[in-house]
Amino acid sequence: MTTHDFTLSRNAFGKLVFTAANGDRFEGVVPVRAFPIGAPDDGIALVNADGQELAWIMRLTDLADDTRTMVEEELASREFMPEIQRIQRVSNYNAPCTWFVETNRGDASFTLKGEEDIRRIASTSLLIADNHGVQFLIRDTQALDKGSRKILDRFL
Repeated sequence: MTTHDFTLSRNAFGKLVFTAANGDRFEGVVPVRAFPIGAPDDGIALVNADGQELAWIMRLTDLADDTRTMVEEELASREFMPEIQRIQRVSNYNAPCTWFVETNRGDASFTLKGEEDIRRIASTSLLIADNHGVQFLIRDTQALDKGSRKILDRFL
């Protein structure tokens, strides 16, 4: 475990407060993932309100439990990327069409404007943008059930 020379706390408004070893305090600190999809727990910068990096965290597990919890809560409140676990059905196989999916955040439906809104980000990972700009992640296409893969193959 790596030790860090800062502390994190929350102010009365729930904002993160970064206190450096020299006593400098920064309110409204934001954690930013360097690799939000490929390595979400590795490489996290703590930046101030002006976007200046205050600290670099190699791994979330390097942090003390209470600090790690605050960083994870802040990341969760800022990031919204539902992960598709199953494709239930699509309205048709020509875009635009409506997808009905199961995600890690519950059932959802969204409109796919065109096949170009499905982007491959790794050999088995996809990012699908809906008509409102929400990004849906398929972390591993091979982990999907057979029916979901069959539907997905029609669009790839």
